[in-house]
Amino acid sequence: MKSRYSAYCTHQADYLLNTTHISERKHYSKTDFSNWALANEWQKLEIISFTDNTVEFKAYFKDENKQNKIHHEFSTFIKEDGSWFYFDGKFY
Repeated sequence: MKSRYSAYCTHQADYLLNTTHISERKHYSKTDFSNWALANEWQKLEIISFTDNTVEFKAYFKDENKQNKIHHEFSTFIKEDGSWFYFDGKFY
């Protein structure tokens, strides 16, 4: 999770797409990741809870209007061949 947050902060759309589970990539695009990363000023990541394959977190950011926002998500990850992939998330 921390590496994906860092990828948003540094506008690494390729990394975000490559760390999304292959079964879910059809729902995302490099352009979508890039646009979301660039449109916001990322402030901090707060990990609320986690298990072996889930992470609940809050990502704090300023949107394109410089308004403070919080992205609160419960994410599920899948480990394949030693690498973790984002599978899905429930948003609050």
